[in-house]
Amino acid sequence: MNKFQVFFNYFDREPIIIQLVWMLSCLLFVAIIVLIIYIKFLRKHLRDKEELIAKFSEKNELLLITYLYAENEEGGVSSEQQIVINKLKRGIANKFKREIIVSSLLKLRNEISGEMAEAIQDLYAQITLKNFALAKLKNKKWDRIAAGIRELTLFHVKDAHDEVIKHVSHPKKEVRKEVQLYLVSLFNFDGLIFLNDLKTPLSEWDQIQFLGELQKIENQQIPDISLWLKSTNDYVVIFALKLAKIYNQFEMKDVLIELLSHKSEKVRSELFLVLSHLYIVEAKDILKNNFSERDKEDQLAFFELLDNLADNNDEDFIVEHTHHENFEIKLLALKILKNLNIDKFRSFDLIPPESEFVKIIKFLENN
Repeated sequence: MNKFQVFFNYFDREPIIIQLVWMLSCLLFVAIIVLIIYIKFLRKHLRDKEELIAKFSEKNELLLITYLYAENEEGGVSSEQQIVINKLKRGIANKFKREIIVSSLLKLRNEISGEMAEAIQDLYAQITLKNFALAKLKNKKWDRIAAGIRELTLFHVKDAHDEVIKHVSHPKKEVRKEVQLYLVSLFNFDGLIFLNDLKTPLSEWDQIQFLGELQKIENQQIPDISLWLKSTNDYVVIFALKLAKIYNQFEMKDVLIELLSHKSEKVRSELFLVLSHLYIVEAKDILKNNFSERDKEDQLAFFELLDNLADNNDEDFIVEHTHHENFEIKLLALKILKNLNIDKFRSFDLIPPESEFVKIIKFLENN
């Protein structure tokens, strides 16, 4: 009787639970062996792919450098540049090679500027890579659409506007963001037209990116932002308020004052900053007249505004609120009064107020 037969006889005599444990152990052992073999194969595949990418990238970079330094002094494409274009065109037929070519173009474009950067963009157009990016815009997968729009943005492909704008209301926020960034990056203030009908949120990070792109422009001509200030989308109003502050849109004074009755606390909070920055003193009388009807956040924001805009005409109103129940408002009222009328501020020492009031007076006297 061989060893296997002895083992199987032993196995048959064991309880069913022991048999199951043995079977499970064998399956796990086989699974581990298969997994180890797969991992080794995968690692080798990845190493081979990385080597191939590195080799092809290096080849592409040499071709691109040749292209950049083989300019025709008379203009147009030189014979050496045409050879490079033909080689790259043959490569883009393969998806794997095409992605490496695009990556190489982007890498080089980010490292250079001026005429050379424009030459890279021209090369992108000449080897018809734009067509592949546009094809992504028709893909059913949202991430492919977003990738296509991002590529068109990076290579400043303005003539793709009509195709990109079709996705301005895409259900995925990632796609909408890429569309918006494309419009602002390539068309600047004209690209902000999407704000006219925007129904979706505009994140703080998106707004920062848009403002960053807009501030790169020299000799900026900001359009009429009144439509955005009157938008039913609070995010659009807040962004328009930031534009009004950055670009000193004092001519929007009447529209800004109308926003004092806006239902959104976030809008009003941003508005107070703009009113203070633009020194719109006309807002003070409106706010003083309905001060008691406003919530504590608005009242505090108003006194922060008065800290910048207050004059002698506001003195009685400020004195009236030096005993306000809110500590921060009380502190600001006394601080403003000190700046407006130091004698009246010091006269509070003659009044026997509560201990907290005395502490505030003493603190402000020493600061």
